[in-house]
Amino acid sequence: MKPDLFEAPDYYNIDDLLTEEHKLIRDAARAWVKRDVSPIIEQAAQDAKFPKSIIPGLAEIGAFGPYIPEQYGGAGLDQISYGLIMQEIERGDSGVRSTASVQSSLVMYPIWKYGSEEQRNKFLPKLASGEFMGSFGLTEPDHGSNPSGMVTNFKDMGDHYLLNGAKLWISNSPFCDVAVVWAKNEEGRIHGLIVERGMEGFSTPETHNKWSLRASATGELIFQDVKVPKENLLPNKSGLGAPLGCLDSARYGIAWGAIGAAMDCYDTALRYAKERIQFGKPIAAFQLQQKKLAEMITEITKAQLLALRLGQLKNEDRATSAQISMAKRNNVDMAIKIAREARQILGGMGITGEYSIMRHMMNLESVITYEGTHDIHLLITGLDITGENAFK
Repeated sequence: MKPDLFEAPDYYNIDDLLTEEHKLIRDAARAWVKRDVSPIIEQAAQDAKFPKSIIPGLAEIGAFGPYIPEQYGGAGLDQISYGLIMQEIERGDSGVRSTASVQSSLVMYPIWKYGSEEQRNKFLPKLASGEFMGSFGLTEPDHGSNPSGMVTNFKDMGDHYLLNGAKLWISNSPFCDVAVVWAKNEEGRIHGLIVERGMEGFSTPETHNKWSLRASATGELIFQDVKVPKENLLPNKSGLGAPLGCLDSARYGIAWGAIGAAMDCYDTALRYAKERIQFGKPIAAFQLQQKKLAEMITEITKAQLLALRLGQLKNEDRATSAQISMAKRNNVDMAIKIAREARQILGGMGITGEYSIMRHMMNLESVITYEGTHDIHLLITGLDITGENAFK
């Protein structure tokens, strides 16, 4: 087992723009990743198993709902703190960040924003502590980029709702205690429902044979005449804008998280290039390798500034969905390109589990697709700047 020697690049002294609290929160998350994630993550990815033993640690560093108010069990932190935590966790592994991101932005966020006070008090403290784990049911087998076409539905049966349908590609589903599920009522209006483990007709089969996010649990949510109590309907927002609001929060976290994956690939490649001797000198002394490394640190620095400014806008409640889409798309694209270039610098060693790069590269193939594909986010920007809808 190789020691985690990661040193975060900060070429533009961006730390100077952070508060002392931001740096303390980030450094605590970084230390936890080095201690509890790095030593086990390669084996977890090889075994295609999510390491449930890290759930208490994720809760301890505030990774579950960091911006949720303290009265509901959250840490009450700002959006930049949330981003920095996601950056550090994804530096360890995108799948682990996915687990935290889903819990925070796709489960806790809608209960906090759209739920009743009773729902907040019942679910949020247990989700914040990791006692409950959650999942988010929007994507369906036939409806990914077009979530409005969903067929999952519920009917009013008088004293309860009857839920039927299925969701696919759901992080955390195999072990979730609660699922925030989006379904259409009899009038075709989309609502959120909290479905709890143990409800008859609710099952969560796991998805196997993944080449990406192997240390993350992915599965389905299947509903066969599930009786959902009426008090489990999220009362304060309906329509497609409700789940899309959750996705904005999650995409924002991804924009930061991808920087962490890119940093890890860059740091690994830089260290290797200084140590690997060919033709009598370190390969870092060759022009083509310097070109790769110089471009990597440039793109990381640009992504850091983009995420930080977006975090400032989020703190001021001024960040638009289109701005979030731009950051998610740019930063994940940046990270996956850096992973590929870093793999080249390591040559054959780059494909082995002795280094993190190939795992990051495979993980990022999912990150660049989920919560809005690379192309969909491009069209969101296109719509925003032209006013012309290219989706229809």
